[in-house]
Amino acid sequence: MSEISADHSYLLRSAAELVLTEARRQKAEKTKSLGSPIQLTGNAIDIQIRGNCAWIAESAHVAKKIDLETGKTLQIYRGHTAPVTCLTFYDRYPNSGDEKLLITGSWDKTIKIWDTDTKGLISTTVAHDDFVKTLLVVPSVKLLVSSSSDKIVKFWDLTDVLEMSPQPAGSVSAHSRPVECIAGIANADGSVTLFTADTMGVLKVWKLEKEGGSRPRWRSTLQHTLNHHRTRITEIIYDAGHIWTASSDETVQVVPYPPGSSDQKPMPPITHPLPVRAILPLALSDLEEPYIVTGYGDIVRLYDVSTPTEPEVLGEIDAHWHDVTALRLWIQKSRMHDGRTRIEPWIISTSLDGTIRRWRFSELRDSTPDNPAGQSKATIIAPTPQPRGDAKDQVELTEEEERELAELMEEE
Repeated sequence: MSEISADHSYLLRSAAELVLTEARRQKAEKTKSLGSPIQLTGNAIDIQIRGNCAWIAESAHVAKKIDLETGKTLQIYRGHTAPVTCLTFYDRYPNSGDEKLLITGSWDKTIKIWDTDTKGLISTTVAHDDFVKTLLVVPSVKLLVSSSSDKIVKFWDLTDVLEMSPQPAGSVSAHSRPVECIAGIANADGSVTLFTADTMGVLKVWKLEKEGGSRPRWRSTLQHTLNHHRTRITEIIYDAGHIWTASSDETVQVVPYPPGSSDQKPMPPITHPLPVRAILPLALSDLEEPYIVTGYGDIVRLYDVSTPTEPEVLGEIDAHWHDVTALRLWIQKSRMHDGRTRIEPWIISTSLDGTIRRWRFSELRDSTPDNPAGQSKATIIAPTPQPRGDAKDQVELTEEEERELAELMEEE
């Protein structure tokens, strides 16, 4: 009887998957030109914006630098043997702000450091016993923090990063589930406040203090454990005395930290119809506007939080045919014929549909759930080729890797 039930359950699940696949196929056709899509070989798992370029960590085992105006791939960094999950930058010359060194983490459990001028590989470090999930650099104290599916958060000293691999400088192992999100800030006294969040919805706050000795070490002291989410935290941002988090419990939450540091009434949880994978608080960006952009399911949504106790939906775009994975702000700067510089804000979204899409902020702000931006016409910046690269760039995921990627991005 149990075998019959199992077979029936499998057939139902298979039928549901076929329905979902067909729905996504139809939606892919309808949305193929929306947001001036830049088609990737794989999926963008992480993205950072620098100037008019997007730097992406891609499931096709590479990191890329892409021109957001033309859609052209400018650089490809090959060397990882599995999907690249995260990337960040560090200064070649400490505290110069040049960000000439690219740091990538991967399913292959390694951290690699690259020279962005030459694309040369500087070092490879076997960092964890499982997938590297995310990376954080605190440049003022030459600290790299990594987290992993092995539930460990590790600290790395970047003092002599051009001469040797990042050196182990401590770790924390207090989480019982994979740690997928980290954030941090350097304090005036040289310490670091570190935020770590796992797939159970547990968020821990640490004080890191540098110990003396021939090799730098960071001592960690747990300050607080926060449990305001019911399940996986998908993104965490800390700034201006507040922790901003997105979660698979279908909420975005903003809480003051340290506790009691704000006299304002806290913002209520912002509830969505589906798990929220990405947040972009524009109040913390160069725009300094009281808006939050969120990504849930295939949707990009804009909230007005000028009245924090009453968040209001301003706009919504049915942006992709698969789940949104990241949101970033791009301030496009272009030279006009009269010599003036034209500045325009865009929202950049990435998705498991294998595209990067670009949305004028004004379009998102003026859209509504009933009349979403982009349905009647696509936003065009310039003729947008869909770069596939040369034959060497055609790294296809196996069926098992595709399934694992989907599982990685889903609730664990």
